[in-house]
Amino acid sequence: MSALIIAIDGPAGSGKSTVARALAERLGWSFLDTGAMYRAITVEALRRQLNVRDDAALAALSASSVVRTLPRVTINGRDVEDEIRTEPVNEAVSIVAANPLVRASMVARQREFADAQPIGTVVEGRDITTVVFPSATIKVYLSASLEERVRRRGGDEEPASLARRDDADSTRAASPLRVAHDAIEIDTTSRDVNDVVEEIVECLHQKTSS
Repeated sequence: MSALIIAIDGPAGSGKSTVARALAERLGWSFLDTGAMYRAITVEALRRQLNVRDDAALAALSASSVVRTLPRVTINGRDVEDEIRTEPVNEAVSIVAANPLVRASMVARQREFADAQPIGTVVEGRDITTVVFPSATIKVYLSASLEERVRRRGGDEEPASLARRDDADSTRAASPLRVAHDAIEIDTTSRDVNDVVEEIVECLHQKTSS
């Protein structure tokens, strides 16, 4: 495991990706968007017309696929960056992400990625602080009002869809979304991204200098 890891969890639209990217740039660390990994698997499953509720088929797809998230999201070398936030993917990704075999495959790759980084890694997702990196240097849970999260989606996702994914992510049996007992909770509803980043950086400095 990388010596330093900042793990960020939170519901869709809470600002995880934006904050995590800005934080990684601020620190000069690597960045990993785990949600994009599950979305890439979902895109490929839909392209192959697989039943997303077929656990075995999805597990086989996950195990045999090569997923990259930078500089753009690709699966098996195919660029799917522009497909991962379409409505069919929004509707199916929570089902794919709830598959325990898919999660096991993705978690192993997420840990391998962090292991290979020379300085530190900022990782964001739904179970990063509780399952993937429970011993992370800093754990953060971001939240925001539903109205603000819908606004941030820019009309790409309806409130009902976002609320449905919130419920699916927090009630699934495999690695549900929840607040780690030692996570720093930040409501980003009316916060500037740089302000949130600086709060996390200050927490990191306090942790590493103590």
